[in-house]
Amino acid sequence: MESKLHNVKGRVSYISSPKRQENLYAVFSSVEDSYWELLAEQNQRDFIKSGTDGTCIKARELIIMLPPSLIDFDHELLLKYFTSKFLEKYNVGCCAALHHNKAKTNLHIHLIFSEREIREEVERKIASRNMFYNESGKHVRTKKEILDEDGNVRPGCKLIKKGDVYEINYFQPKKAEFKSNAFLENMKHMMTDAINEIVTDENEKLQVFQKGGPYLATKKIGKNNPKEAEIRTDNYLRQEWNRNVDCLQVLRKQK
Repeated sequence: MESKLHNVKGRVSYISSPKRQENLYAVFSSVEDSYWELLAEQNQRDFIKSGTDGTCIKARELIIMLPPSLIDFDHELLLKYFTSKFLEKYNVGCCAALHHNKAKTNLHIHLIFSEREIREEVERKIASRNMFYNESGKHVRTKKEILDEDGNVRPGCKLIKKGDVYEINYFQPKKAEFKSNAFLENMKHMMTDAINEIVTDENEKLQVFQKGGPYLATKKIGKNNPKEAEIRTDNYLRQEWNRNVDCLQVLRKQK
């Protein structure tokens, strides 16, 4: 499951805080805390410049569901193992946390990641003339647009003089790959393979069901879901169907 994050600093703090997480086992970060503040600032600035409606996406989050038996592994090593699989392919900052839900029935990893790679050299843009920004941080053409009735710069507005640095970029543009369905499919296969490499119980080994294939995917039961009993019954029937498909596949191979 993937989520778009509009408050990445708050989310990183939330998933990694022992005071706010009842069953937090391990935290791993490939970057310093200040990274997320710089990332949020650049994303917000670029979002304002784009003129796009809606809310700025400052990072993304994956939730990786794990088989119950993996709780017996060293927690720090387990988290680093899965995070390293992601970092081997994607050169972006990330923060991950290993959790259980309150009832300890759902072992999972929260993996927050940037959509941008860090620049090898920081980009500093120099003003070729005086520049003016309104209360929303949007660039306007003339000084009059940021003045009040008395001719003073309004609170929240900004004037940058010619020759001064008006923008600092620490990150590359966002990678379009991260908002594609292909990325999510790739992550499903990558993490499924990573799980299957370390589970010892064959019954816990996973597979990614192909769309249009004979297998049926089960549904996640969210917290306080009023349809929990209905979904559990449906999942049971789906699992029985998948077992029958497995039996048919074995019979076909034997012929």
